[in-house]
Amino acid sequence: QDNMAFTGKYEFEGDENYDDFVKKIALPSDKIEMGRNCKIVTEVVQNGNDFTWTQHFPGGHSTTNTFTIGKEADMETMGGKKFKATVKMEDGKIVADFPNYHHTAEICGGKLVEVSSQISRLVYKKKTKKPQ
Repeated sequence: QDNMAFTGKYEFEGDENYDDFVKKIALPSDKIEMGRNCKIVTEVVQNGNDFTWTQHFPGGHSTTNTFTIGKEADMETMGGKKFKATVKMEDGKIVADFPNYHHTAEICGGKLVEVSSQISRLVYKKKTKKPQ
């Protein structure tokens, strides 16, 4: 993988299953509308394993995450939630676990392709014995 393969500015081109995804991750409705079919520009600066990843939204709002592959970093979701994550590189893809979803990004045919999938969360309660 080229040391600067991700560097560039990428304009939003299209999405698949956007509504279903943002509902599952409980994104507030104003953020859902802000993200729907809007021309988000993602700007990536890569210097080896160091990245600055900025999403510019219409109206002047932007979110920037700075991280180094393999090191824990302070991150922020597009909904404004702050969290810690260790971003990895797997088979040329950037991989990160956000609070409610798993996120990958890769360069395919000169395009930045980001895939977010919901992380299943199972909760089990302890079974108690019923008195005889």
